[in-house]
Amino acid sequence: MDWSDFLSALALVLVIEGIMPFANPAGTRRTMALIAQLGDRPLRTIGLLSMAAGLVLLYIVRF
Repeated sequence: MDWSDFLSALALVLVIEGIMPFANPAGTRRTMALIAQLGDRPLRTIGLLSMAAGLVLLYIVRF
């Protein structure tokens, strides 16, 4: 893996993260307001599950 792979992955993250605010700004605001009301434990759980899903997907794609 070289820097171009890393930068390509980072660019894709930025594109994917920008889709929802661009397509549905009001819905994004509502979702962010709901997320802001969550406690630490649910946020950590969501973050852990997201990282695990990303690692599984990366493993499937790379191997």
